[in-house]
Amino acid sequence: MFFTVNKLLLILYLLFYILEPGLAMTRAQLKKTMTIMKNQCMPKNNVNNDKVGQIEQGVFIEDHDVMCYIACIYKTIQVVKNNRLDKDLISKQIDALYPPELKEPTKNAVSKCIKEQAKYDDPCEGIFYACKCLYEDNPANFIFP
Repeated sequence: MFFTVNKLLLILYLLFYILEPGLAMTRAQLKKTMTIMKNQCMPKNNVNNDKVGQIEQGVFIEDHDVMCYIACIYKTIQVVKNNRLDKDLISKQIDALYPPELKEPTKNAVSKCIKEQAKYDDPCEGIFYACKCLYEDNPANFIFP
């Protein structure tokens, strides 16, 4: 059976948010789920693992395809509105999916970094630098596929 990413997200919401509001994914489960998005966004943006495989470790290659790959990941997890990361949408995803110990530190980093994207006209570039800020603000809690 084939699921689109949106259907997969809906299923995740049902399992982890609506049916069990107190239940969250572990970091490993969240990372594994995000791998589906990685596999979908890499070919769409003409990148390979050499370019994007170490983002979670802070390796941000300043290449427009990489920037748009990062934007694709965030669009796929439905936290982008009008081509910009949306703080409220991000907060809802964090509440629904993140392990309890990562929720507040991640929300704090988002509050600091969301403004970073306003410095850039290009949506891919803005989201890229906001994402880089999230890593730099809190590398221990940063999760990215």
